[in-house]
Amino acid sequence: MLTDQELLRYSRQILLQHVDIDGQLRLKNGRALIVGLGGLGAPVALYLAAAGVGELHLADFDTVDLTNLQRQIIHDTDSVGQTKVDSALRRLTAINPEITLIAHRTALDADSLAAAVEAVDVVLDCSDNFSTREAVNAACVAAGKPLISGAAIRLEGQLSVFDPRREESPCYHCLYGHGSDIELTCSEAGVIGPLVGMVGSLQALEALKLLAGFGEPLVGRLLLIDALTTRFRELRVKRDPGCSVCGTQHG
Repeated sequence: MLTDQELLRYSRQILLQHVDIDGQLRLKNGRALIVGLGGLGAPVALYLAAAGVGELHLADFDTVDLTNLQRQIIHDTDSVGQTKVDSALRRLTAINPEITLIAHRTALDADSLAAAVEAVDVVLDCSDNFSTREAVNAACVAAGKPLISGAAIRLEGQLSVFDPRREESPCYHCLYGHGSDIELTCSEAGVIGPLVGMVGSLQALEALKLLAGFGEPLVGRLLLIDALTTRFRELRVKRDPGCSVCGTQHG
């Protein structure tokens, strides 16, 4: 059950008929893995913690650099030199001491990634490289766990939800195959801060929808954001029956 303190803390959320007490309880019992605590992972972690998702698994092997602070809003100047996980733990605990935080401070290999994915209900890929995205996608397909994937570079953002529990859902590999130019990193190509905040916030929203059980997730759809003109486009994405990752899983 929710305590009086929790009822007060989450009252504005509980007022929504799509959430209500039952949805808030589902969030309290929910578990999410956030892969990467940079520009995307920062708003994801902040909003999921504030919303009362009961257990957040935080995975990042990097340390905070001064160049991160322009967009990675979970960290501050005092965090420079700390691991991103420890910096995030400090901030999230201050925001919501009611939730459980589980740290993964080293790079996840195949076995540890599989275990981390298996331990949660939803996975948010907030990484900045293609090889990690591919590995996370494969682990989610194998475990049957929904994946919320976001990316942002320069002035362009992308977002989609891949849910192997749904017959018609593609996986990340169906869409991107063996690579795309989104593989460029922010240190190479640059990125505007509010764009990663926008994409990360939308990732957090999709996670809340999946965990609390309301709304229509962004499954089978790719949202494209053009920050230069403030335009949004949506593309339909179909599962590839011959996909080397999810094709055999779905027969």
